[in-house]
Order: sequence, then structure tokens, then C-alpha cells
Amino acid sequence: MSEREYDLIVIGAGPVGENVADRAVQGGLSAVIVESELVGGECSYWACMPSKALLRAGSALRAARDVEGAREAVTGEVDAPAVLRRRDGFTHDWDDSSQVAWLQQAGIDLVRGHARLAGERRVEVTADDGSTSVLLARRAVAVCTGTGAFVPEELADIEPWTSRDATGVQEIPARLAIVGGGVVACEMATAFADLGSRVTLIARGALLAGMEPFAGERVATALRERGVEVILGAAVSRASRSGTVSTLELADGRTIEAEQVLAATGRTPRTEDLGLESVGLEPGSWLDVDDTLLVRGTDWLYAAGDVNHRALLTHQGKYQARAAGDVIAARAAGAPVDDAPWGAHVATADHAAVPQVTFTDPEVASVGLTAEAARAAGHRIRVVDYDLGSVAGAATHADHYTGLARAVVDEDRGVLVGATFVGPDVAELLHGATIAVVGEVPIARLWHAVPSYPTVSEVWLRWLEALGRATAS
Repeated sequence: MSEREYDLIVIGAGPVGENVADRAVQGGLSAVIVESELVGGECSYWACMPSKALLRAGSALRAARDVEGAREAVTGEVDAPAVLRRRDGFTHDWDDSSQVAWLQQAGIDLVRGHARLAGERRVEVTADDGSTSVLLARRAVAVCTGTGAFVPEELADIEPWTSRDATGVQEIPARLAIVGGGVVACEMATAFADLGSRVTLIARGALLAGMEPFAGERVATALRERGVEVILGAAVSRASRSGTVSTLELADGRTIEAEQVLAATGRTPRTEDLGLESVGLEPGSWLDVDDTLLVRGTDWLYAAGDVNHRALLTHQGKYQARAAGDVIAARAAGAPVDDAPWGAHVATADHAAVPQVTFTDPEVASVGLTAEAARAAGHRIRVVDYDLGSVAGAATHADHYTGLARAVVDEDRGVLVGATFVGPDVAELLHGATIAVVGEVPIARLWHAVPSYPTVSEVWLRWLEALGRATAS
């Protein structure tokens, strides 16, 4: 059995693993990535990128229809085959050769196969042909294996779609039932309704439950207006399949039939067959880390991205990866570690400054704490809501622009701790709010950050006017 030694071994070649390895190599270390699937990971081939490709055509069509002069030029509906061709372009037809080339250019070695920990700083890799090799880490091992879709027991017998099947779809089903109420469920309900499916969305509670309540309410209303049957407060008790049709039985006695069922009910860590037991950890568990992404109880094992359950978002995982790669290099060199809050070697933003966009129509963009979460954290807050359709820039953007923006302000410190925007194209409003939250910019100083006119960003001025100079000083 061959053995090779590196400073750093990274398990998982998604964007998180790539960034951990790249930062460590830039810091002077040698690194290898082990990957059993495609280099580039979930986001490139089955999540962020293909899902946005599926969503964009419908969003662009609705935007055109909401502007007089453009709507007259729109003569048809979304062309589903063309959307799928464009999606295939985003995924490079599920070919990772360009990503492999990037690894080579970055000086990162690649080993194909399934990796398992086999003791401290030791990784065994099983290739597709059954051969095995051993990698030894002089400094660290970083687990960046992400998550997989959770399929509830009541759906298991019908082998439902997961998010991978939905984003990789080749034939649009006539009827699609989606079980779940989170981001994947809402985005795929939007996309497949645009692509021609008759969609039923079944959620145990409200939609987008972790966000401000009005976000899920407005998304539910918009989905219903586009013909999606949205069933809230319902649970699937049994599922069966006969021929090409699946039947879902709800706890209240109703039945739903569909050609395909999408299970969008959460994620589980990809750690079941990772060899965690060899280092005293529980197989299948989330990996608990400190703010430098070091797995607690070890001095060599790191975990970045979804697998640590801090913030299940690609951009947040890449942020963690940069901190992890840098701190691994610093510790290897005996250099100072900047692990104070907001330091160079920590992922402080994970706790209360996470930005997220849900690409439904309307879009939902949020950062920081909701009003409920801020109160639960002990903040004395003031909440300001403003109708985005009343901002002058909204009228230039669309003829029937509707939306809502909420600011959550910590009154004792005079800073923004959370913001949520719901409306067309609000994703582009989010980074300003993220900077204000992370930078703890005083409300009094924000008076001097003048929004351009006429843009939807003028909502910042309206928030400040509602807060008043007394609060802002």
C-alpha cells in the first residue's frame, strides 16, 4: 500500500475544500485534496449554480412583463428545453476538467477516491477500482465533505427526488409535489412552476420559517398567484407509488398525486463513512468546531463548510475556508494566531452576521438577526418596516413593484443588527446591509451614506427618517 505525505490533507473538493487548500498553499504548505465525485462540489453541479440557471428565465420574463414597452415584446412562455440547455452550460455538462486544471495551476494535488480517517493525521483512500492508498498529514486534516439531502422515512419507499435530481432534471414532470418549506422547496417550486409543472408544495409550518414571518408569507402568496398549490401546516403520513404516479397521504386525510416528489426536508452531514470512530468521534455527526474551525478536542482536525452546521451556505463555507487555511498555515509556521473576534483567523460572522438570498420571486435577502432572534439574544431593539414600492426608484424599476424592507436596530448601541428585504432584485441591496451589520456602523454615521436617486436603495434614507435623529445620535 503506497503512502504519501503532505502538510495538509483536505477531504472534499467543493468550493470550501478548494479554498482551504489554496490558502494553505499560499501560506507555504503542501496540500492534497481527496474527492470521490466531481471537483467543484455540490454548488457547481447540483446546487447554487444550476438552480439559479433554472430560476433566471422565469424571473427575467416576469420582469419584462412588468415594464410597459417591454411587455408588448413578450410573445411566449419560458422555453423549458432552452433553460435546461443553459443549465447544462453552467455545469459544463457535469465535467470537472476545468476545475481540475485550476487545482493544478494552484499547486494542489488531487487524489480521486473515497477518503476515510484511519487514526490521527492518517487518511486511507479507496479508488474506484478498489485499490487503496494512504495519505499522511504532517500538520492537519480538513474535512470539507458538506451535506446530503435528508429523506424522511415516510417518503423513502417511493425513492423521491432530492435537490440533486431537481437541479439535474432532464424531463419536466407534469405534476411535482414538493415536501418541505425551506429555501430548496421554495426555489424549486418557483422554478418548476415556470418550467410548466403543476406544483404542490406541502410544508409542516410556514415557509422560510427561520426568516422574518413576512418573507415566507409573501413568497407563499406569490406562488399561489402563479398557480402553485401551497399547503401549510400539513404533514405527509404515508407515500406510495403505482406505475408512474406517486400518492402522498396527508395526516388530515387529503391525498396528493404527482409524477415526481421532491424531498426538501433538510440536510445531513456527510460523515457517516468518514472513519470518525478512528479518532474518537461519532460517525454521521456534525463536527463541532471553534471559531478557527478546529474540531474541539483535537489539535490537527479541522472542519469547514456545511459539515460543521454553523451556516449551511456556500459563501459562508468559503469564508470559513479562508480562515481555516490561513490559520493552519500560521500554526504550522509558529506565527501569531489572530483569533480574537473579527480577527484574520476566525469565522466570527457565522454567529450573527450571515447574509442569505432566497432566489424565489419575490426574492428574499437577509442578514443578521430577525426581530425575534434579536429579542431572544437580549437586545433592546427597534424595528422599522418600509414599503419598498413607495421608494421612488421602485417606480423606475417596474410598473407594479411590491416589496417590504425591515431594519432591526439595537437601540442601546445605535447600530443595525439585522435587515430583511423582500421584493424584485433585492439581492443587490443586501451587501450594504451586511457591511453595516459586520462593521457595526453607527446609525448616526449612516445618515452620511447618501443613497443615489432614484434607486431602490433609497430605502436606507427612509429607514433613517423613521428612526429619527434622536435614535441616531
